[in-house]
Amino acid sequence: MLAGFLGFVFYGCSPSDMAIIDTDKLASQYFEEDAPWYLENIPFFECSDEQIQEVYYYRWKLYKAHIRNVGEKGYVITEFLDNVSWDLDPYSSLNDATGFHLYEGRWLSNRQYVNGYIRYMYKNGGNDRHFSEGIADAAYACYLVNADAGFITGQLDSMQTIYNRWNDHYDATRSLYFIEPLLDATEYTISSIDATGGKDGFWGGHSFRPTINSYMYGNALAISKIALLKGDSATSRIYQEKAASIKANLQQSLWNDSLIHFTDRYKVSNEFVHYWDFIRGRELAGYVPWCYSLPDNTLKFNSAWSHLLDTAQLMGRYGLRTVEPSYPYYMKQYRYEGNHPECQWNGPSWPFQTTQALLAMANLLHDYTQKLVTPSDYVCLLRKYTHQHYLNGKLNLQEDYDPDSGRPIVGLVRSHHYNHSEYNNLIITGLCGIRPSEGNVLVINPLIDESIQYFCLQDVDYHGQTVTVVYDKDGSRYHLGKGITVFINHKKTLVKNNQGKYEVEIAPSVVTQTVPAVNFALNIARKGYPMPSASVNAIPDSLYQAIDGRCWYFPEIRNRWSSYGSSSSVDWYALDFGTIHTVSSVFMGFYADNLLYKQPGNYQIEYWNGSKWLPVNHEVRTPVLPVKNTMNRANFDQVATSRIRIKFSREHMKYFIALSELEVY
Repeated sequence: MLAGFLGFVFYGCSPSDMAIIDTDKLASQYFEEDAPWYLENIPFFECSDEQIQEVYYYRWKLYKAHIRNVGEKGYVITEFLDNVSWDLDPYSSLNDATGFHLYEGRWLSNRQYVNGYIRYMYKNGGNDRHFSEGIADAAYACYLVNADAGFITGQLDSMQTIYNRWNDHYDATRSLYFIEPLLDATEYTISSIDATGGKDGFWGGHSFRPTINSYMYGNALAISKIALLKGDSATSRIYQEKAASIKANLQQSLWNDSLIHFTDRYKVSNEFVHYWDFIRGRELAGYVPWCYSLPDNTLKFNSAWSHLLDTAQLMGRYGLRTVEPSYPYYMKQYRYEGNHPECQWNGPSWPFQTTQALLAMANLLHDYTQKLVTPSDYVCLLRKYTHQHYLNGKLNLQEDYDPDSGRPIVGLVRSHHYNHSEYNNLIITGLCGIRPSEGNVLVINPLIDESIQYFCLQDVDYHGQTVTVVYDKDGSRYHLGKGITVFINHKKTLVKNNQGKYEVEIAPSVVTQTVPAVNFALNIARKGYPMPSASVNAIPDSLYQAIDGRCWYFPEIRNRWSSYGSSSSVDWYALDFGTIHTVSSVFMGFYADNLLYKQPGNYQIEYWNGSKWLPVNHEVRTPVLPVKNTMNRANFDQVATSRIRIKFSREHMKYFIALSELEVY
């Protein structure tokens, strides 16, 4: 990415080979000391709506906090910063929001994060089908951005295996998939509540749902396209036919003419509900088919969108409702964790389904012919969603919200900085309108209205090229002319207007492969080697928190070792590898809040030569002196050793040192 003085626009000069916005300035503003990682990885964004811009950068900060290094297997993306009882050991992963994580992470320049996560889900046991999912679709969406055909075709066999395992949720007599809401990641919805006579709704309520059938449709299409990419036309045809069958039966059987909406039909039959009856109300989940552009482009199906915009139905004052307020058990709280309300989907506004609604709306505006929904509706809904990212005036996305008051509902420790949704993909593909595809023509269709005066989305890695999209309503912001301007590899390119959408030619993709290094410090299992020790350890479990592959600097949830309680001016943290490793670099992330913790004034890296500790030689540090809330790197001459130790000097005795993560390579 371009940085430094190249971030400024010099008026009077040709802008064709310059950056439009100052990325260094924006990185410093939003990420402070941690700016280098973002400068290397994210597209930078400027917008006349300052709150949308601010949340865009917060969401990258949130996303980075959820990237977990898991060693030789690469990376996973987590949903909660705190561990929860239902996640999958050993990496604390969950598969329900994986699709969102991939759609979001595909815009990072470093493909290792999403590729490692996809590989984990398909080849390393991560997709345990704990929840319904659209992971194959999302994995293919990553390919549409990074053009890494070799990687995605390498997942094909595993994709088919997991797809076919869902046959245990397939009813051949109806040619549809069924599931209980809990395993659809939507406990306490109409089908599960009504199946208990309104008494509960956590378990049960098995139904043929628009959600799981849409996910399986998207997965089937993705597998079909990946097979074709690999040259396997027979497999491609099989999965194309599977997708066609789901589409036909979903439209025929799950469209509710009475409610003018896609709704569940019961699989279960008991004293309260009956097999094949429709549920008795509309849910936001009825728009999920449009996330995959599944419904036919007809007035009949498109008419469902009137319910989303109706404030008496699904559009709350402060966000979308998951169930309409006419439902008798709307917002009734069934479940608590102590005194705190727990998660329910009987009305609360949920970032998960708000994301789906915005994805669906973007597809509706891009692929369909209708007059009910406009780009202004997209901007309005995006702004409601944007506002939900603030907690007491600070950026901190929570689990769910009251759509009628705007207040967070759950509010548990685990709820802070919740990664169960998308946001930046909605900016890139929706507001800014970059629509990824297989070919060498990139379509750009911004979803903006009169309130958006300008935006610039700079340095998007796409098909091995660098794309910048600029919108300037009257030409006064960027001095490039009115409307849309596009740069490819920092050169202004010809833009073709095709029926209101913009098209630019993209050169054939250039894909380079990288091999991730192995972090010798990692110990997620918290037993065996590498074995940590320290001069002080006043907080239980903190020794392992510094080598668990997770690193963030949010104050709300602790994940670090610290010298808390020490009266010494020098403390140390050491690792015993249990075997000899050849190492030449150390990364240290120091957490500091300038209240209790501050980065060390200095540090010294030592290795064990078999009988004593010695300092490493020819050490080169970046930065030279320790910096807080970012990774500090030290390179040195290779040493073969079984142990390594870092000694930290306290600059001020009133502050303790906190090590969020240590990595050794």
